[in-house]
Amino acid sequence: MRVYLPTTLPLLRGWLLAVTTPTGLTGFAVTPGLREWYAEGDAEELEWAASVLAGRASLRLLASDPAAPRRRAVLAVEVPEGDVAPLDDLERGAVRVARPVPLADWAAGLVDEEAARPVIVAAADSIDAADLGDDDAEFLVSEAEDAELLWWATQELAGLTGGLSAAEDDAERSDQPSHEQPNHDQPSHDDQHPEASP
Repeated sequence: MRVYLPTTLPLLRGWLLAVTTPTGLTGFAVTPGLREWYAEGDAEELEWAASVLAGRASLRLLASDPAAPRRRAVLAVEVPEGDVAPLDDLERGAVRVARPVPLADWAAGLVDEEAARPVIVAAADSIDAADLGDDDAEFLVSEAEDAELLWWATQELAGLTGGLSAAEDDAERSDQPSHEQPNHDQPSHDDQHPEASP
């Protein structure tokens, strides 16, 4: 099952260093509640909607960490359906992931391009008010949601976050190439129309 985990670049760097996500994270996926709300959407559109919700949750994380770079970050992962609990009563499309997700099960990172920073700054400053129903704040958040998250292959995430995964760090220290080989089947940030986009 594809799950979109909201994060920030510093948090994502920490996950890379640990070569896994923490356990018990809240993410977003195609849940019964999301299907009911977006009944006319096909499978790709539902995946896109889940990724947008995760991007909004990333804004909340940015609002709580003023030191984090002003770019939304979402990690797309594959998790057995039995390890995912829907939380539609908490927020439409929300899920709880019952276990850590190792690097091998990461599909891609979704991160704003640097040019989107001014819009993301405004949205992160407004997300709390938007969640409380402020129309002007919601407009600023909607502008951020109109900015497309770019897809980055997992082997690109270390460079993006400014850190190395533990495996890459070990390889660099021993002057040996990393055992991890690029996966050309993973989506790239150069692809403006990934599978999960409408």
